[in-house]
Amino acid sequence: MKFNELNTTEHYILNELTGASPEVIQDASYRAPESAFQAGTGSWQYVPAIQLKRDPSNPVVDSLIIDALVRLNPDIASEPSKAEEVLHKLRAIFLSVGTSGLVRANEELSAWLRGEKSMPFGENNEHVTINLIDFERPENNTYIATNQYTVQGRAEKRPDLVMLVNGFPLVVGEFKTPVRPAISWLDGAIDIHDDYENTIPQLFVPNVFVFATEGKTFRYGSIRMPLELWGPWRDSVGRAAGLSEIKQALGSLKPSIVLDMLQNFTLFATDKRKQRIKIIARYQQLEGANLIVERVKNGHPKKGLIWHFQGSGKSLLMVFAAQKLRRDQELKSPTVIVVVDRIDLDTQITGTFNATEIPNVVSTDKRSDLQEMLSKDTRKIIVTTIFKFAEAPGVLNDRENIIALVDEAHRTQEGDLGRKMREALPNAFLFGLTGTPINRAERNTFWAFGAEEDDQGYMTRYTFQDSIRVK
Repeated sequence: MKFNELNTTEHYILNELTGASPEVIQDASYRAPESAFQAGTGSWQYVPAIQLKRDPSNPVVDSLIIDALVRLNPDIASEPSKAEEVLHKLRAIFLSVGTSGLVRANEELSAWLRGEKSMPFGENNEHVTINLIDFERPENNTYIATNQYTVQGRAEKRPDLVMLVNGFPLVVGEFKTPVRPAISWLDGAIDIHDDYENTIPQLFVPNVFVFATEGKTFRYGSIRMPLELWGPWRDSVGRAAGLSEIKQALGSLKPSIVLDMLQNFTLFATDKRKQRIKIIARYQQLEGANLIVERVKNGHPKKGLIWHFQGSGKSLLMVFAAQKLRRDQELKSPTVIVVVDRIDLDTQITGTFNATEIPNVVSTDKRSDLQEMLSKDTRKIIVTTIFKFAEAPGVLNDRENIIALVDEAHRTQEGDLGRKMREALPNAFLFGLTGTPINRAERNTFWAFGAEEDDQGYMTRYTFQDSIRVK
């Protein structure tokens, strides 16, 4: 038998994701059960592309979207014809890709997918939120993985793997053969980046992320992201190679991770060339931010140390963490304080928050600003320097849902400034982020932020070795 990407990498990953055997995937007469098209499984179901009723020029499955609209929206369930009105709005976004560009169209549809849009379907034409995906009860969604998904655009293309949630293709993957040394993941990434995104851009309007693999190396990225920025997916075990790397990387394709990426770990920004770009979290940023959120929701311990090597993206980690903390309804509109120890870092991090257009971000120009915000119980993301706590008159706010994210946590935290900050916020959660923790008698980052419950004193660690990527 001749080995190729279809009967090696593609079959293996589809089997790992859905349980479908190579015999089933190769069987042209196979019919997926009706349960594969219905909510309730909570896991990926294999459905041959030919069974997804759609015109090749339409990248989504309208029938699944309509089902989801009726299932997730009481105002549409009572009058199902309203689902067509929503579809009409969504189709306009797909059509706009030729004029506004792929990133803009993706940004607009992402807002719909996250439940940030409304329609006048309520009583007396009151606007109500439109839910296309259920994030609170993920089992209410349909999860379909299919292969050789034909899409007609400027040309006809067939991406190797497409993963659809409620009829929307959220993940696209391209496979290459593992048995030809001259072929790598990069060839698959080039197919997506240089070919598919240009010839069938409508497929990527709902996209969360894309990936490529030849069965030995796995890399993922967002639409229009330069190929050199595509990154690996690891887990807390660390580095792996070959098939072990692929098994680790499949963690990124879990329904829970795909939805978390869509809802909390995707950002849109304007770069220095005034172009719109899409940013998606690296695995260490998602892991670190989720550990912070989990600890805050659990209520204990009240601190934690994140030891990430310089250049690993700690600023974006704080953006993602702050965004998810502020969105979590259980936390009742928390105050998130981003604390830095230099004015240039204040400017840099404020610039990062502003560039990504995170709402409710304020910066403090002077000490009185910080004191006033905290004493008046401001419920926003506050960016400040540690020095602005120097003259704090005792307790500024004793609320428990205040979360301080302290950058460069190996400096200034053991002296008077750190003590004043802790006095001002006696019940706050304190999370330190550093690339160079210090463990000395007079300066000890682990004492300041390390929790006894954490192995070796840190919540998560991303080392220099982890930062080295094999191309």
